[in-house]
Amino acid sequence: MKILKHISVAALVLIGVFALSPSGQALFAQGSDFYDKWRDFQDMVKIINTNYVEDVDWDKTMIGAQNGLMEALDPHSVFIGADRMDQINESFRGNFEGIGIEFDIIDNYITVITPIVGSPSDGLLFPGDQIVKIDKASAYKITRDGVFDKLRGPKGSRVDLEIARLGETDLVPVTIYRDKIPIYSVLAKFVMDDGTGYILLNRFSSTTSEEVITAIAELQDQGMERLIIDLRNNSGGYMDEVIKIVDYILPGGEKILSTKGRLKNANEEMFSKHKPTYYKQPIIAMINRGSASASEILAGALQDLDRGMVVGETSFGKGLVQRQYPLRDGSAVRVTVARYYTPSGRLIQRQYENGDAQDYYAELYDKDYGKDTTGFKDKPIYKTKTGRTVYGGGGITPDVTLEDPDTITRDLANVRRADIRFFFKIASDYAVDHPELGEDWEDFFKNYTVDDKLMEEVYEKMFALEDLKLDREKIREDDQTIRYYIKSELAAKFWGRNEQYQVRTLMDNQIQEARQHFKEAREIAEAADYL
Repeated sequence: MKILKHISVAALVLIGVFALSPSGQALFAQGSDFYDKWRDFQDMVKIINTNYVEDVDWDKTMIGAQNGLMEALDPHSVFIGADRMDQINESFRGNFEGIGIEFDIIDNYITVITPIVGSPSDGLLFPGDQIVKIDKASAYKITRDGVFDKLRGPKGSRVDLEIARLGETDLVPVTIYRDKIPIYSVLAKFVMDDGTGYILLNRFSSTTSEEVITAIAELQDQGMERLIIDLRNNSGGYMDEVIKIVDYILPGGEKILSTKGRLKNANEEMFSKHKPTYYKQPIIAMINRGSASASEILAGALQDLDRGMVVGETSFGKGLVQRQYPLRDGSAVRVTVARYYTPSGRLIQRQYENGDAQDYYAELYDKDYGKDTTGFKDKPIYKTKTGRTVYGGGGITPDVTLEDPDTITRDLANVRRADIRFFFKIASDYAVDHPELGEDWEDFFKNYTVDDKLMEEVYEKMFALEDLKLDREKIREDDQTIRYYIKSELAAKFWGRNEQYQVRTLMDNQIQEARQHFKEAREIAEAADYL
């Protein structure tokens, strides 16, 4: 009853405070039944507390009520429990403290997929290394949470590891001193043979604009003549970082974005700054139905201002501005306070009904979402800086719709689902016996092909996965794809992530198709006097 009393008192205090506030006065002045609903809620609490068959876990129950309250607003207003705050903040902060590896649990051991460049593990640990002991304690059957507990820690602290390394008969002792570990937004950056630069961007964190601007400068030094920014499946992040990136590729005075909301300080217009130089090469942005929020702001600005061409499929349509407000117990609410509009005035947000998150997200998996061009007649029309037609109605509709990405057979998908690191392990073993493959990147990239002998060994290992019951003929339809999987893993083993993704571009039909549209992208930018 003491808990119930606290809840009731807190409820009454909240009502009193709210009623005296400007928002509360406005609400009651409008004849709202808010007070009646709040009283009903209190009655529900009393009924449950008195009559429910078991003692009520009020912490759990109230968290459920808080989640329900936010979900009823819209799909992006959320309650964030105190236990999740550190994890969420870390994902966008741009760094944490630890040893710096990307890992997976393979054969019950922590297996290094790749050391993070510039981290304490860089040069000390290698892809395929298995961590057998941590500070003399066995790491066998460790959980992912256990990995974080054991390997993360304050800057300067020491951790002693014992490593099982391919090609070594004894465990290798490695001592690492923890440090700040960068969380990169740019997953890959390189220049293709035809002078096309490629940047794969997976989020917008606190360091993203610096990463992208640095990457562009580096690629220009390597001879880049045009740029693809790959925003597929980029779910967004910090709006300010998008503004800095767009500002870098525009002259001054261009409207990048506007926001509109009920609060005065939620109504803003963002413009590019006047500066003597800016990036002046053709740009293509790739989007898909998984591109949302900040990535849509970037694509929409490039398209509306005729600074770049957008290719792919209609993006997700997440154009709501959230602000995060802390609560007393360490939790927080992220509340929608405004909507995003592109420079031409398009609302990015896709329609939703009554905050029904399940239906809202289910649309993402509709096979033809964003691909049915006959639906354009129902979309509102807007004009770009030079008068080109673009479409509203939610999300960013591309200038060019790309073919669907190539798919793999169900059998190969089952192999990857059963053992996501299957090809990583194949490549790790093969690299130990063939170190000569890592001597010349250019020769490897242009000329190396996985030979038939290795492929037969790969197939035999696949067929040994008896539970999958693979069709021996069907899976060979993916022979070329499997060879690329292995080649990309070998590239990662010998050189790193950039080279791994460079091999992957060879099997990515959408990237290859996007490269064919730079003539149009240049013409659009020239017409707007950017080039």
